[in-house]
Parts: sequence; structure tokens; C-alpha cells
Amino acid sequence: MRFELRWIEPVMPVPYIPTLGPVHPDDPHLGLLEAVVANAVTGRSLPYDKDRRWSEAKTERVVDGIEHDRHRTLVPTVLGRGSGMAKVHVYGNGPDCLSAGADLARKVAAAHGAARARVVWFLGPGQPEERVRGGVRVRLRDFADGPGQAPDRQVRAYERLDHPERFATFAERMAADGFGFLHERMRAGTAAPVLTVLDADSVVGAIGPMETMSDAVGRARLLPQYFGVLPEYRGRGYGRALWRAAMCWGHRHGAAYQLLQTEVGGASDRLCAAEGLTSLGFVMHRTV
Repeated sequence: MRFELRWIEPVMPVPYIPTLGPVHPDDPHLGLLEAVVANAVTGRSLPYDKDRRWSEAKTERVVDGIEHDRHRTLVPTVLGRGSGMAKVHVYGNGPDCLSAGADLARKVAAAHGAARARVVWFLGPGQPEERVRGGVRVRLRDFADGPGQAPDRQVRAYERLDHPERFATFAERMAADGFGFLHERMRAGTAAPVLTVLDADSVVGAIGPMETMSDAVGRARLLPQYFGVLPEYRGRGYGRALWRAAMCWGHRHGAAYQLLQTEVGGASDRLCAAEGLTSLGFVMHRTV
């Protein structure tokens, strides 16, 4: 399908492409959107899709039902994990855009047997906090100015731990934050390096996998990581040390930038703000 740049550009306040997620503000957004739609029939990840590091198969795909005119663009997708979810990405600011997106999401869910339906929309940066509460902020870390400050305490790669088996205890406690899945990949030897921070020889925080991937125009980007600190150790600077060590790793390995999504008002959101990351806007969602 062909999209009109003059229609889509004014209603895309956040550089966010269905199934790919946030992309760099300078990326060819129209070309990426068309590539995602054209590639949907293959069931495979695009070469620059961040999810490709886990599998070449794509679990979310664009499906029939796209609406595109000068007022709004609606792009439906189906996510195949679990019982399935239909999502409609709404680009537009008209009074009926969200209701139209919700109607389409319900139709797509029924057509594909998805158990849930969701509408996703976007708001530019500078919004009042009450308007974006419950949403996700898209942030950009640009490495053009260097790696930033060094961590103020020792951060070790998992492979350099004196007792690497202690990571298993941390991963089990932090399974809900993705570390159970990550630990399985680490044991299988299919995960990139993971950085850890210790307290009295116990792993109390980690960030990883540390990996770069070329984007659609060939720039190296630092991929998002699982990032967490055990609850009883939060507020002591361990998270900041991990974050700064990760940024040093990204700069050292040639990354041009990193894109992150942080829960508005959450700990990671506050940390990113304190570290000077740029806010690109907000991704909002609602189950319908």
C-alpha cells in the first residue's frame, strides 16, 4: 500500500511505526510504514527490526483494514502471543479518530479471533502530566556528545562474576521484569552481554542484553535492555550506576543513539529525565 507523506506527516507527532515501535526522528517514516505493511505477508522480521535478535519470525503483523486519508490514518495489527490482541494505531487528531479506531479494533479482533482489542494513539512532547498519565514516554539518547558520566561504583559483566550462579536468584526474583526469559537465553548462549551490580557478592541489579543493530539507514543503535534492581536495594544509586555503565558500553561499541520507552512517572522515566534524555512524545493506549 502507498501512503501519502502530506497526509501522514502532520498527524504523526511521535516517530512510532506499528510493529517496529519508536524510530529515530530522522528515519524515513513513510518508507518504514510502507515496508512494514508490505512485509506483513512474509511473517518474518525486517532486517532492522529490534525483535529480530530474538527470532526471525514476527509475532505482530499488520492486517487488512488500513484507513488512510487526509484526516487520519488507522493501521490495524494482530499480536499472536497468548490469546492474541488486535491493535489499531491511530494517527490523527480529529474528534472521531479514537472512536473510529476503537470500532476498527473490535472488528479486527472478531475477524482474527483475538481475545483483546486495543486502540493506540500518540501525543507530542510537552504535554501536561495529567493528560499522559498511564502512558509511555518515548526518549532518545544521542551519543554524539559522548558516553556521559561514568558509573560511581563497580559494574561487572555477567561473565566476570566470581559466582555467576547467583544471577539465577536475581533472575528468579525479577522474572516479571523479563529477567527470567533473559536468563534462559543466557544459559542457552543466545544472549548478548549483561551488566550487573553487586552488594556483598549478591547480584542486586542488572541491565542487558547489551547489543547494537543497524537501523533502516545504517546507523548503529543501542537496543533496549531489560533493566531492574531488587526492590529492597532501590534508591541507593545502583540503577543509575547500571544505566551509566550501559551508556558507556553503547558509546564504546559505536552506537549513534538509543530509543527507550518509559512508563510516565516511573523510576526509569525519572532516571532518564535526570540523565538528560530527550522526550520525543507519548504513546497512549486503551483497551476497548
